[in-house]
Amino acid sequence: MQTSPPDADIPARVVDQAINWSVRLDFSEASAGTRKAFARWLEADPLHALAWQRVQALRDDFSRMPPALALDTLQSAGARRGMRGLKRRQALKVLALAGVSVLAAASVRELAPWQRLLADTSTATGEQRTVRLADGSTIVLNTDTAINTGLGDERRVITLRRGEILVATGHDERFSAGNGAARPFWVQTPFGSLRALGTRFVVRLEAGRARVSVQEGAVELHPAAQGARQVARAGTSWWLASDGGTPAPAQSFEADGWADGVIAGNDMRLADLLAELARYRTGRIVCDPRVADLRVSGAYHVRDTDQTLRFLAQAQPVSIVYRTRFWIAVGPGGGH
Repeated sequence: MQTSPPDADIPARVVDQAINWSVRLDFSEASAGTRKAFARWLEADPLHALAWQRVQALRDDFSRMPPALALDTLQSAGARRGMRGLKRRQALKVLALAGVSVLAAASVRELAPWQRLLADTSTATGEQRTVRLADGSTIVLNTDTAINTGLGDERRVITLRRGEILVATGHDERFSAGNGAARPFWVQTPFGSLRALGTRFVVRLEAGRARVSVQEGAVELHPAAQGARQVARAGTSWWLASDGGTPAPAQSFEADGWADGVIAGNDMRLADLLAELARYRTGRIVCDPRVADLRVSGAYHVRDTDQTLRFLAQAQPVSIVYRTRFWIAVGPGGGH
């Protein structure tokens, strides 16, 4: 393998690749296939090895800093970069430092790839996908989602391992063809199972529970711990926890708007909108408490989050500051 001089200029895309590999290998359990793929990437170009060495060295240095000091360092580095501009090697240090530290600070649930390894179908952060089953049902996967599908002789089952799905059940074609009774349609979650009763509904996994929002028909909730069954009807939302189901408060945005590529709602808190928007990009969007309670209405596109943030800066009295591509701060400003 050829070598590159220690001060070689490394393209931003190679830095991003090295950061992504660091997250996959250092902050989660990597499969044998992932490690083989990393080895191939490392050997493919001398710049890959150089970028990897720099990212690893910076990550090690940063990990020894107290969290508060690390954040201050990141913020001050970003400010210096914005005020006077940094040379390429300095910019590389800021980017690598910020990217790895922000991603490493996320929870294991956000980074762990094991759900996708076990899944039949999955989406990456910012990606959405539609799956049409042989029985006529449609499953739409939102960002960072993983599912398994099973159409057996006795029942139809979707296992939601991660993320959020929109389910539109179809008439069982096997039943329509005169091949016996229609098979029940189930969605399995870590907290229990859902039986669709001629339905269109959204299921979203959250910490310790799942949110079920029904648009059409009804859904029967079966908690994992054999708690009382509940029926969620059209126009309602429920929490499904292992020990039971309870009504969930109404959201300020449409539960299924994301399937059309938007976060749509009226009188939404800015902090809530930004938290939803952050699900569609890698890294963090940090909302200053001084603007968190600003109220916004409309439809905000999720397929180009940078454009949506620019629109917010034009329409609302807020400023959008990119510390790095992985760290965005939203605060007062804008002059409105």
